[in-house]
Amino acid sequence: MMEKLKIEDSIKGIQKNIPLAPYTTFKIGGPAKYFYVAKTEEDLIGVIKLAKKLKLPFFVLGGGSNLLVSDKGYEGLVINFQFSIFNFQKNKIVAGAGLPLGKLVNISMGKELTGLEWAAGIPGTVGGAIVGNAGAFGKSMGNIVKEVEALDFKTLKRKKLKNKDCKFGYRDSIFKRKRNLIILSAIFQLRKGNKNEIQKKMKEYLNCRKSKQPLNFPSAGSIFKNPSGFSAGELIEKCGLKGKKIGNVKISEKHANFFINLGNGGNLPAARAKDVIKLIKLIKKKVKNKFKIDLEEEIQLLGF
Repeated sequence: MMEKLKIEDSIKGIQKNIPLAPYTTFKIGGPAKYFYVAKTEEDLIGVIKLAKKLKLPFFVLGGGSNLLVSDKGYEGLVINFQFSIFNFQKNKIVAGAGLPLGKLVNISMGKELTGLEWAAGIPGTVGGAIVGNAGAFGKSMGNIVKEVEALDFKTLKRKKLKNKDCKFGYRDSIFKRKRNLIILSAIFQLRKGNKNEIQKKMKEYLNCRKSKQPLNFPSAGSIFKNPSGFSAGELIEKCGLKGKKIGNVKISEKHANFFINLGNGGNLPAARAKDVIKLIKLIKKKVKNKFKIDLEEEIQLLGF
């Protein structure tokens, strides 16, 4: 049915069998059956309407961090949402969901607005960071998001959600639990600050990140959420798993809650998603046996 209707001819720009590994920070995963870059909200709504009409599963992809794509890829439509406009309202920044988070940090610094320094060096987009309530150094997106505009793909209507409506929790939000809500843009409430002090804080956070995380290898960021009162990385380390390798995926010796892809370039074969899954299962089993703690994945799985 889908092939007869030729979805790739229905909307200009739809491509077939596009490898997804280059679109993720992990650099792992097979192809999307269909792939489309949406640069505007209208692009996004139009292609979702088409996917619904054809009963074609779809996934909205931002910066590809905290994501593991199956080796088989995804038997549906991947929409790479690159809506990245931004503007200012006094001490607020309005940003499109596709804006890289790093760019938002630099924009706020340029306008001498403080409150985002902790996000320096975090990959991904504004939309993805809100979905997972990204955070570091005791701060998170939930502290600075004032309002989110989202598309309910079931009704194709826009919704505005105040901070409390977003139900932010530890690496969690309503957008993570209700996948029918796709973030279009957000308003960030920041404070006026001193540019030199903002730059100093950003540098401190970046240096701390570089000293503790394996930033010179592709990874998906933290694999597991920290259980209440514990560090997932420390639990994994105490199980003697630092440096454990399956295929060309390795538990980082720098930070045990990071898996690194050893096969991205060079002479080593490509890392495989199935080896990541094996390491996840091994860690969960070892931590459960040793500490009676169930680790929960922070990364999202696609195509499994």
